[in-house]
Amino acid sequence: MSDLLHRPLTELVDLLATRTLSPVELMRTTVDRIEATSDDLNAFVVVREGDALIAEARASEDRIARGEGRPLEGIPLGVKDLEDVEGLVTSKGSVPFRDNLVGRDSVQVARLKAAGAIVVGKTNSPEFGYTAITKNLLFGVTRNPWNLERTPGGSSGGSAAAISGGVVPLVTASDGGGSIRLPASFTGCFGLKPSFGRIPHETTDLWTMDDTSVYGPLTRTVEDATLHMDAAVGPHPLDPNSLPHPGVSYREILRNLPSGLRIGYSPDLGYSVVQSDIAEVVEDAAREFERMGHHFHEVKQGLNEFGHDWGMVGAFELLGALGHLLPERETDFGRGFIRGVKAGGAMTPELWANIRRRRAELNLWCAELFEDYDLLLTPTVPFDAPPAKGPFPEETEGRKQPLAGVASFTIPFNLSWHPAATVRAGLSNAGLPAGLQIVGPRHRDDLVLQAAWAYERERPWAQEWPRL
Repeated sequence: MSDLLHRPLTELVDLLATRTLSPVELMRTTVDRIEATSDDLNAFVVVREGDALIAEARASEDRIARGEGRPLEGIPLGVKDLEDVEGLVTSKGSVPFRDNLVGRDSVQVARLKAAGAIVVGKTNSPEFGYTAITKNLLFGVTRNPWNLERTPGGSSGGSAAAISGGVVPLVTASDGGGSIRLPASFTGCFGLKPSFGRIPHETTDLWTMDDTSVYGPLTRTVEDATLHMDAAVGPHPLDPNSLPHPGVSYREILRNLPSGLRIGYSPDLGYSVVQSDIAEVVEDAAREFERMGHHFHEVKQGLNEFGHDWGMVGAFELLGALGHLLPERETDFGRGFIRGVKAGGAMTPELWANIRRRRAELNLWCAELFEDYDLLLTPTVPFDAPPAKGPFPEETEGRKQPLAGVASFTIPFNLSWHPAATVRAGLSNAGLPAGLQIVGPRHRDDLVLQAAWAYERERPWAQEWPRL
């Protein structure tokens, strides 16, 4: 029955809507699958009580029978454990927050539930989403379905393992420096970091990286992601940066990619150190757009490296949120995590001013780039998924990795607020997925999705998943 959960979300929605598949059957299969993969993947860290889930599935079944089914009616949903669900703990993968029971849904969760999705439980995340390897002291290590000795990435690693491993058909994810795109790339999924503000990201007392982090879809196919987007986008008063509704259905316009686009390709953004076999796989994937009739050019202008700036700002904000717990509870946090948080104490007005200046330079670089190109393509991650417990490689093929090298292609577009997606480019020599990143002009989530769908149509991947 696990093959049912490897099917695209769109297919499951159709099966449910036509009553070919029962929401109760789908829910039972999902709960069984979570249990069956728990030891291997550790994708889910909290699962709701079974009777309550079946009762909600039966209510969905009745709604469909009455002709009142909603777009995601009866679809089981996993929620990343950085995001709130009413009645569940949001631990953020951190021991001091293991009893942090919340009383309301996040805006995104509320909208997905209003579309008919049923929250099954919470997916694992590194502590406060701080790294791209999913492990923590509270719930342990999450593993990659393609190779259990490897990480699925992070911080949305539990969600990515659940999608790639055929555990659940729909998840939430978030991306503050690559946390959707990195795990999507490592597990062969599709991931979209939408434009900043596209899906509301409401303030909480532990809101970190508050002008780079976004919610977005992590799915098996591009069209699956449009179902998520259509349910979740639009303004909300709790998020002062939330954007107006785009006025279209992303699913309805998905096939409308313009012809003759100007495609820019950068193999390294001027500083990234890319594993040679991944570089080859990704460039071949990027040139698919040339084969589709678009205008393909290699981008010569490079960027400065932003890993230190991004890391310092995140550490500074986390120190402000968690500093009151130190030193009394310092030993309850992961050593590497709290060491990184305390580094935020080195922030100075001069350093802050320099970070702001470099970010303004990045904005200018992007503005000039998108005058010349309609889309920018790059690798998503420069190397294979690291070991499940880490560490990240310090060098690749004798070349030193830059600081935050795992996110060297993703961080810039969190800082610039541009939409960026990853599609499966192929497999490395180790048999692990590699990703192609597609970056669009600010607010052009539609164009990024259209380009990703057109690529997926030429090089389909959704039928190829690891079996556990």
